[in-house]
Formats: sequence, C-alpha cells, structure tokens
Amino acid sequence: MLPIVAVTRYATPLREGGSLPGIVEASDLGTYVCKFRGAGQGLRVLVAEVVVGELARRIGLRTPRLVALALDPEIARYEADEEVQDLLNASAGLNLGVDFLPGSFGYDSHAIAKPGVGAKVLWLDAFTANVDRSWRNPNLLVWHGDVWVIDHGASMYFHHAWAGGALEKEGAEQRFADQPWSIEDHVFSSQTTGLADADAEISTLLDEQVFAEVLAEVPDEWLEPVPGAETPDAVRAAYVSFLTARLGTRQWLPLADDAAEVAR
Repeated sequence: MLPIVAVTRYATPLREGGSLPGIVEASDLGTYVCKFRGAGQGLRVLVAEVVVGELARRIGLRTPRLVALALDPEIARYEADEEVQDLLNASAGLNLGVDFLPGSFGYDSHAIAKPGVGAKVLWLDAFTANVDRSWRNPNLLVWHGDVWVIDHGASMYFHHAWAGGALEKEGAEQRFADQPWSIEDHVFSSQTTGLADADAEISTLLDEQVFAEVLAEVPDEWLEPVPGAETPDAVRAAYVSFLTARLGTRQWLPLADDAAEVAR
C-alpha cells in the first residue's frame, strides 16, 4: 500500500478544482498537496489518482510521489476558515498526499516537452478515459525542465456507475474496453504521430499483473463495497478486469488518421 504519514499541519488551501485540495505538512517532514476524502467528489477520485498516477510512473512519465495522509480532525480546531474546518472534520482517516513540487509552474504553449512525452500522455489519457487535460486545464506541471503529469481524478469514469449495479451487468468490462475516446481539445492533440511507437513500447510494460500491483497500492478504506464486489479485494479485482480488457483493444487509441478526422 501507499506509505502512510501523519498530517501535522494544514498550511493553506488551494482554491483550484472541485476537490478543494490544500497544502499540508506531514510527519516525514514532507510537504504535500492533500486531496481530501471528505471533498464532494468522493473516494473514487482518490482511487483514480493513485491508479493512473502509478500507471504513468510505470510507462516512464514523471509524476509526483504519492502517500496516504493520516488526518486527525483535531487539526481543524486551529483553522479559522469554517469551510476548511468542515472539510478537515469530514476527512478523518486516510487522504491522498501528492508530493509538492516547489517552484513548479503550469504547462503552457511555450513549454517544450521532451520527445515522446506528449504521445505517452495521450496514450495514458486515452487508455484511462481521462477527459480533463485540455489547454483550459492542462493538469501538467513543468519542474526542473521536465513535464510532470498531475490530477487524474477525472479518469476511469466507469467506476462511478458501480454503486448503481453496473458492475453486475454482463459485458461491463468489454463495454469500457470498446469505448472510444475523443482527442478533441487535448493539450497534446498534435502528438499523434508518435502514438504508434508509444503504444508499441507501453504494450510491453503493462499487463494484468502490473494492474494488480498498482491496485495493491490503494488503501482498503478507499475501496467502497458495490453490488458485485463487496470486499476491497473484490473491488481491486474489478478494476484489474476492466483495465485488462481495455488493454486488449485499441478502439480507444486516437492514431494520426483519427486526429486528422477530428480536425476536419
């Protein structure tokens, strides 16, 4: 599982995004962007952050180190902001910590990604059905000259339907496997010429065993029981099944011809 460290101080809110993240200090002397379990988007967003972040790492993309942040709501007593107090009180237990990259800045059109990076980001977003990496919101940082991928909570939309019984419907995994993905508005939509090479490389790095190892990083308490998967291990197995099915198809991969069609 992710390493667990205790939150020692809530430093400041980040007024960005719907998850109401904040900067916190922790017992390992690290500083983290904390994504709270008590935020309105729920625990599945934290699961997506871990799964896609760890997949990014496996395929050679730079992404901040992740930890599980143990939060004692007693910390809320020292916060004057009532909204922050409510969030901290609602987030007792394990939250997600994303290593803070001091001095990093948001990616824009003037930044230059190293060769192959854009195609790998495209591949990852297509594979995990990420709908949130446009020029309006790139979810990319530049740090020490490298591009870092962050904020993957909008990926793997399929799990949001599990609570309603979608997991019990026959062929659920294959429906996700066959679901196309739109490259329109993606920040790296011009990088499709490298997708075939990226696909060939990444296909040798991912498999069912890798997916199982990635899901093992997710804390049990974030894996809420759903119809058809009532235990954390059963929920993990469902994620592995969906990702493995997706890897076995390529309808979702927007190769150069598909991108040209979108542009027209």
